[in-house]
Amino acid sequence: GINAEYGGTRATMKSALQMINPNADAVTNKGQALAINTAAAQGLAGVMRSNIGPTGTMKMLVDGAGEITLTKDGSHLLASMQIMHPTAQLISRAAAAQDDVVGDGTSSTVVFIGELLKQASRYLTEGVHPRLIADGFDVAKALALEYLETFKVAASANDREMLVSAARTALSTKVSGDLCDLLTDIVVDAILTIRQEDVPIDAHMVEIQCMKHRLGVDTKLIRGLVLDHGPRHPDMPSRVENAFIFTCSLEMEYEKT
Repeated sequence: GINAEYGGTRATMKSALQMINPNADAVTNKGQALAINTAAAQGLAGVMRSNIGPTGTMKMLVDGAGEITLTKDGSHLLASMQIMHPTAQLISRAAAAQDDVVGDGTSSTVVFIGELLKQASRYLTEGVHPRLIADGFDVAKALALEYLETFKVAASANDREMLVSAARTALSTKVSGDLCDLLTDIVVDAILTIRQEDVPIDAHMVEIQCMKHRLGVDTKLIRGLVLDHGPRHPDMPSRVENAFIFTCSLEMEYEKT
């Protein structure tokens, strides 16, 4: 009677899942669910693993309009991928949070999580309870944070050499070597230009103008304003030095009334 009642409850649960979404695959086996989640994490990590390092391979993305993009930036790849699996979506959000806070390390985050779950699956197959593995992750996190407190090195925001090294490390995994050397100095000088004492840096004060008719190695830093509008009349001069700049908050466009 107990077995029959348990079997009926399980069948009812499976039926309820199928009623919510008839096309869904009802997974009521705990081991099967863990294997599916682990496989999703390892599959996403396998896609991002080849991006890491200066020798990482480029990925070609084609959108619905036929626009082609070549990149190995993990943040851009995750934003462009249509991820359906809940576990993979959770990992993608963790990588997005990493990019928002630090600005780098998205691919490393995905690969690290995938490797953790890969190692965890080995212990799951040996009969270790998932709760023990989760507690082990918490202990490892506490030990890692404790070690980082002793390993970290104090640095000053005025140390340009340190800023250049940090920028080069981040850019070397995303662009070629020649372009990395050029952009490193540009990025550091741009941040130092807008930096103010005791004021948080607003990255929106640095604007990136894309010129599709030029190459990446032609990138320049303009310490000022770039108004990519062109002259309003063909007789206007194309170059003016020591000019006066008039700014106003009103529209100067002529409108017929």
